[in-house]
Amino acid sequence: MALRMVSTVVGYKLFQLTQSSFAIGLVGLSEFIPAFSLALYAGHRIDRSDKRSLLLRGILLYSVCIIALLFLTSSRTESRFAPSDIQYLYYIVIFGTGIIRAFVGPTSSAIVAQLVSRQQLQFAANLTSSSWLSASILGHASGGFFIAWFGVHNTFYIVLLYVFIAAFSISLVQKLPAANTNPHVKAMASVKEGLFYVLNHKILLGAISLDLFAVLFGGAVALIPEVAHKILEVGPVGFGWLNAATDTGSVISILLMTFFPLRTKQGKRLLFAVGGFGICIIAFGLSEVYWISFLVLLFAGMLDGVSMIIRGTIFQLTTPDHMRGRVSSVNSMFINSSNELGMFESGFTSRIMGAAPSIVFGGCMTIIVVFITWLLAPSLRKMEY
Repeated sequence: MALRMVSTVVGYKLFQLTQSSFAIGLVGLSEFIPAFSLALYAGHRIDRSDKRSLLLRGILLYSVCIIALLFLTSSRTESRFAPSDIQYLYYIVIFGTGIIRAFVGPTSSAIVAQLVSRQQLQFAANLTSSSWLSASILGHASGGFFIAWFGVHNTFYIVLLYVFIAAFSISLVQKLPAANTNPHVKAMASVKEGLFYVLNHKILLGAISLDLFAVLFGGAVALIPEVAHKILEVGPVGFGWLNAATDTGSVISILLMTFFPLRTKQGKRLLFAVGGFGICIIAFGLSEVYWISFLVLLFAGMLDGVSMIIRGTIFQLTTPDHMRGRVSSVNSMFINSSNELGMFESGFTSRIMGAAPSIVFGGCMTIIVVFITWLLAPSLRKMEY
């Protein structure tokens, strides 16, 4: 929730300072560059470290960034510095959170297998995904409410409290020794080992690649503001519900699958889920009726939740303990790049084709990707766990 609230509050504050959407876009870029660039090295460090201690240090360092944001939003700072100077200081702080994110994100994923038995791993993966999505929705929404009620500066005190609660929670976990790794292996060789493991593991690579291209071409969420305003002609409330539809659908399906897990044919169901997601995106692009648009995005989120659970379980069950950090970091690179590039692809094709044709094009390309994966990755299609 703290992570999501920071992006919401910083984006809001920067727009107030600059009146520029491009300034908000630079926030994402400031965090993406270090998170992507350090991902492979972070995986090497995660595999050679006590994951609990590494995660705790990362969260505590994140609190330092929140304190810096409290300093930037204080009335004394705003009176002493020009808005342009404060703007660049925001980017520096967010760059710092990106460095931390490169280590904390993969560690959060890699630590799960050390906390539960293999029999509980699928349930734990479901619970992790549902809590992350729930926090995403609540963080975005509550961030906006807290700004309205308490102001930007005081909202960061609440964010800081959340970070300390997270740090306290992790401190209750016992120390987790690093998996058996060769201490004499150099960082570059270790990084290559993790990357080559993913590239040579057909099922894991197929699942990650499917996610990469599905999000890349099916990134209709980036165009929701334009669709809501120009095509559906709804106000801020309608836009807010559309924006929350996919995450809401994902939470619904993940909660259902937590209690009623998929028992067979998970590979085929993954491909069908991503294909259905593409069909929903096409329907969203064709729709000019608000409730239809909302429902197809809700269904798209439900199908994305199914694929998210299966991909997460594949990662947890197929990755050796001594490589979880590196494989998780490679997975993080794919996910981060697909989200950022998906937004760029949607914006680029929208400028060429228009919003609706761009969305339909992305949905069609998602279905083509599924078809190609079906043909070229039979091991993924036949996969069961």
